[in-house]
Amino acid sequence: MQLTLVVPELIWPEPEDRDALADLACPALETLLMRGRQTSQPPQSLEATLADRFGHPEGAPYGAFRLLGETESSLEIEEKSWLIADPVHLRFHQERLILADGTSLSISPEEAQALADGLNAHFADLGRFHVSAADRWYLHLADETGNGPLHRYVAPPLSTVAGRSVEHLLPELLHERAIRTLMNEIQTVLHAHPVNRRREDEGRLPVNSLWLWGSGRLPERCETDFDGVWSTNTLARGLARAAGVRTHPVPTDAERFFEHAAPDTEHLIVLEDLIGPVQFENSAAYRDAIESLEVRWFAPLRKALLKGQLKSLHIEATTVYAILNWDCQRTEQWMFWKKPRRLADLALALAQASD
Repeated sequence: MQLTLVVPELIWPEPEDRDALADLACPALETLLMRGRQTSQPPQSLEATLADRFGHPEGAPYGAFRLLGETESSLEIEEKSWLIADPVHLRFHQERLILADGTSLSISPEEAQALADGLNAHFADLGRFHVSAADRWYLHLADETGNGPLHRYVAPPLSTVAGRSVEHLLPELLHERAIRTLMNEIQTVLHAHPVNRRREDEGRLPVNSLWLWGSGRLPERCETDFDGVWSTNTLARGLARAAGVRTHPVPTDAERFFEHAAPDTEHLIVLEDLIGPVQFENSAAYRDAIESLEVRWFAPLRKALLKGQLKSLHIEATTVYAILNWDCQRTEQWMFWKKPRRLADLALALAQASD
């Protein structure tokens, strides 16, 4: 069996943070990494990294793929142009414009649908907004020519800007007058909506904007070597379904994975446990999450590699420093003279190399 393990934010981005890294013990992971063959590429988003795994270039139609990950059927998705229109809150904080994504806004399904209904009533000529989850919205573009301003609009994935300052990015994204006008209208409609008025009265942040990104149609099917994809990430599931690959929820641990995955097959697992702690700079949560991954995944996977249950293990991590890859083979894991390297030391070396 061959396994690719995608672990976003595997390396804590602040190497001097003792709360996150001091005395952190992950011997199985550290041994896998030290005795694996490491390569790296320039930093990119998790979305682009997942698309790479299925042979799609950066700037792929993430909206159509992610929507396919929400449903088993592609009948309503094919031959249509889709745009992700995720709900966000923009606010000024210490002279910086900070973006909060929908996961931090506690939007109820009823609120999400009511807001989308308000947008649909106002923007009937633009297309139709669809709510798949309270924090995951889509826009089916009425203009199918592929030449409209929203077809040309290219913004980074929401994951790369959530919780960050965006005041320097927006002028570049909104340079076209039609896009500026549209975004102003969207914000005006959202500001006046009763749902947001009620949220503000209750002391909750309003949904005062949308993050538009990932436009396009589903491309022709790309073949892949994966026999199964194990993920709760809707984009990963959509990419798999577009390639004709079966999708599964992430098991609780490696033992459950081996119970359900057949020998002589190839699989992709996406473990997102570290994204939240890194995004919200929660060092204690990062420690808890990576120590849990050590017990549930890294230690048993290394054991499976040594026993020959795994033919190969490929670990891929999106980090602030780079896209880091480790190819771990059985024979190399027996190289006892290669002593494990602490994650704190690896983080420090990566930070120094990126300066």
